[in-house]
Amino acid sequence: MPKPDKGAPPRASPPHTPPPGTESEAEAADEAGVSAVEMGTYKCCIFFTRRFALGDTTTPEDVRVLFSRFAGGSPYMGADDLRRYLAAWGGADGEVAEQVVDRVLQDRSRTPRFGRPALTVDDFMHFLFSEDLNPPLRHSKVHQDMNAPLSHYFIYTGHNSYLTGNQLSSDCSDAPIIKALQIGVRVIELDIWPNSSKDDIDVLHGRTLTAPVSLIKCLRSIKEYAFVASPYPVIITLEDHLTPDLQAKVAKMVLEVFGDILYYPESKHLQEFPSPEALKGRVLLSTKPPKEYLEAKGGTMKDREIEPQFKKGEREEAAWGVEVPDIQDEMQIADRSEDDILYHERGLDDNDSQKVCKHAAPEYKHLITIKAGKPKGALVDALKNDPDKVRRLSLSEQELAKVAARNGPNIVSFTHRNMLRIYPKGTRFNSSNYNPFLGWVHGAQMVAFNMQQIIQRNPD
Repeated sequence: MPKPDKGAPPRASPPHTPPPGTESEAEAADEAGVSAVEMGTYKCCIFFTRRFALGDTTTPEDVRVLFSRFAGGSPYMGADDLRRYLAAWGGADGEVAEQVVDRVLQDRSRTPRFGRPALTVDDFMHFLFSEDLNPPLRHSKVHQDMNAPLSHYFIYTGHNSYLTGNQLSSDCSDAPIIKALQIGVRVIELDIWPNSSKDDIDVLHGRTLTAPVSLIKCLRSIKEYAFVASPYPVIITLEDHLTPDLQAKVAKMVLEVFGDILYYPESKHLQEFPSPEALKGRVLLSTKPPKEYLEAKGGTMKDREIEPQFKKGEREEAAWGVEVPDIQDEMQIADRSEDDILYHERGLDDNDSQKVCKHAAPEYKHLITIKAGKPKGALVDALKNDPDKVRRLSLSEQELAKVAARNGPNIVSFTHRNMLRIYPKGTRFNSSNYNPFLGWVHGAQMVAFNMQQIIQRNPD
């Protein structure tokens, strides 16, 4: 038996040639010139669409079970099998199963099997997540029951929606508001301040170098683009820094711009939020009590929010928006803090609170549907349900981690009827975002995102 030549290069193994119509996904991706990692689109209720990379090439078990069921245990699903699947799950809106099979094989650059085009389980998964081929995705239909109270739904929420870039020195504009509405955002936040002459209202990030934009321009853009992506309600959260006369002017602006599409309750307090279905095509206002008296005390509401103390070196890291690396770690860090976070407004007692309410513009207060406010005292007390009214509570990402570490069930109970809004901590100067999962898992309906970087990554 001859010995192999030590100087000769090793013999390459003969390439594996799969049967026609069964070539590997990697080869198909190479031929198509696309990445082997596909993107799946998941529809979350009605408020937003999120895209996640399917880094694992293994088809999920539930998809395999579904495929096997309609393929009769065969490794291939023919046109007749696909037709039965489409009929069982609501039809295909006139789509011909044979055409769907041909299109899937074409998209994946696969050669049909001789005389009988058929799908593999991976082809079937491609079909399920194809907006062009799968009718429910293509037509963006809502399949959930939308008649429950608004507090039962997650809502795509923006933070400081008017900023074009960083939180300190970027311009304010209606352009990011328009873009946010076009991609499905349902909650727009506006910080409203008196203009330089104190006779009109500007939108800007107060006490920073951000250049203002007029409130009326933002309101008109919201009306024009509110329902281009979804017919369900748009909520405008107002961070109010106005005097009573300017609040009355805001009320007049809002009524003139939105007219009949502005929803506000007849009663002083809502005992239950209306449903998204009942609020289709409507715009709602949500804001805290007027704060002109608080302004005289010095500092804005945001300035007075109490943040947990950073350890040495952590503040610089937080300022550059490092994402939360692990939810459990974040909660443990918060739980180790010796002092509970208290939410007592500095310099504001009960008598001051009554003065604030007495100075509020009545027309302005009447238009607020989702009333919001910061609690006084321990946060766990603010999470108690009031049977006579529903409301909105706002917490920073750090405050949420703190209370979730010890009182998670209280948060979940609170969100059954009330709204919970989570917003990025103030040191995210570059408009970075935090891990939203902690808010979602505790039922927070409004997990607010800085949309600036998201919009910059998706300009079209």
